[in-house]
Amino acid sequence: MQHGTHHDRPAGHADHTAHTAPHHPGGVSWSMAAGATLHCLTGCAIGEILGMVIGTALGWGNMETMVLAIVLAFFFGYSLTLHSVLKAGVDFRTALRVAFAADTLSIAVMELIDNGVIALWPGAMDATLADTLFWGALAISLAVAFVVTTPVNKWMIGRGKGHAVVHRYHH
Repeated sequence: MQHGTHHDRPAGHADHTAHTAPHHPGGVSWSMAAGATLHCLTGCAIGEILGMVIGTALGWGNMETMVLAIVLAFFFGYSLTLHSVLKAGVDFRTALRVAFAADTLSIAVMELIDNGVIALWPGAMDATLADTLFWGALAISLAVAFVVTTPVNKWMIGRGKGHAVVHRYHH
């Protein structure tokens, strides 16, 4: 598969982040978009679950717990991407810019949907760690967020944005 000449440039070259042509000129498959979304979901789920567990265990209110969960979801989402880009030999500052460019919209959509489902689910905000409702609502909210975020990632990758930016550093 021809990926273009941008892969021949040094890893830290500024043109990588400015490149706007679609990374996959033949189109973006749903499988590729689902893979990018699953990567995002992994970081979000780690942060979301950890935040909910910590906030609930400490007896925090719903708002404080939700804010902690969102902050941790962004942290872990960015961290997973940052780790993989750093492994490719990119300097920290460039890797951080790549992580922000690749994940911000995806994580934001995922968190909006995930937390929206939990907030609207009757009783979910008041469920404790021992309640099946807590874990069931969390699992379903993450599944719904995955389904909603996958088309967003497909659209972004098709325009050379989102995880298409990260993929440039994996070759």
